Amino acid sequence: MSELIVRTAVPADEAALGALDRRTWSPLHSVQPRPEPPYDPFFDAWHVPDDFLVAVADGRIAGYLRLVRPTPLDCNAHVRQIQGLAVDDRVRGRGVARALLAAAVDRAVAEGAERMTLRVLGHNAPARRLYESAGFRVEGVLPGEFRLEGQYVDDVLMGRSLDGDREGEGDGVEVGG
Repeated sequence: MSELIVRTAVPADEAALGALDRRTWSPLHSVQPRPEPPYDPFFDAWHVPDDFLVAVADGRIAGYLRLVRPTPLDCNAHVRQIQGLAVDDRVRGRGVARALLAAAVDRAVAEGAERMTLRVLGHNAPARRLYESAGFRVEGVLPGEFRLEGQYVDDVLMGRSLDGDREGEGDGVEVGG
């Protein structure tokens, strides 16, 4: 894999991101049914390009991460939440998810955030390990919150402080806006 670049999404990324989202769909991480044509737009009023970090490898979109404020409340403005992470199978295991997570932390810190949170399905062990290795800890579990493919699945709430990331700690990933 050539140099990995993480940047903010642009409207022209919509088709590639939509195709990636459909290719990577799995009941391991999605509570929504498998997308079927006609497909909804990837970007809409609630999912705008500025919310997405895009990883580009070999000149092609290799993954994305959606990072947003979890609520519009001022009292919650110090928190950023990951609401979606996908990596193309062609680059899986090459550090794309870690680069996206590092870029998300950098962006959150630059925006003045002090905490980052996410939700992950309890049976998604690979994602949980990835998040734990990035400093996230389980902060709550909603047992059997979802019924997927006939099985009850926990909704695991994870979070981490961003305080340690304010002292100029960097990982060398190139991040573009």
